[in-house]
Amino acid sequence: MMDEATDTHLRGMITGEADALGRVMFRAIHDGYSDYTEAQRSAWCATPPAGDGWAAKLAAQDVCVVEALGAPVGFITRDGAYVDLAFVLPEWQGRGVFSMLCDRTEADARAVGLRRLWVHASLMAQPAFEAKGFAVTRHETVARRGETLDRAEMEKVFDGLT
Repeated sequence: MMDEATDTHLRGMITGEADALGRVMFRAIHDGYSDYTEAQRSAWCATPPAGDGWAAKLAAQDVCVVEALGAPVGFITRDGAYVDLAFVLPEWQGRGVFSMLCDRTEADARAVGLRRLWVHASLMAQPAFEAKGFAVTRHETVARRGETLDRAEMEKVFDGLT
């Protein structure tokens, strides 16, 4: 899928691009607007995820990427009905990248017969997921490396038809 206005396209993860996706995740957490303190963001993600373990984590999931100018600008991963990771570079936020990723993830989930998607959404991601029809099922606080982070468990239930 091509978006002429921003010259982006949607695709699957390319072999060998896991480290680039780790950098997208890191920049989204550290360089964009955040309701978390710097200490909380560092506890969440101290360095860009990289290496064989990170690549294996991504390879075990369905990964969808939005590319622009030859590089990933956002990605989302799905493990069954669970949306595990969803990150967009700060300079690409508000330009439809998350919507493209979320729409494709839902379509792929429906195509394999799922009737629900769920996610643990950060404070910053909650409005984006709500805009795509997800509802908060519960709020929680998780501990990471001596810090606590508030987040919400959210879900979207759909009819399963494509």
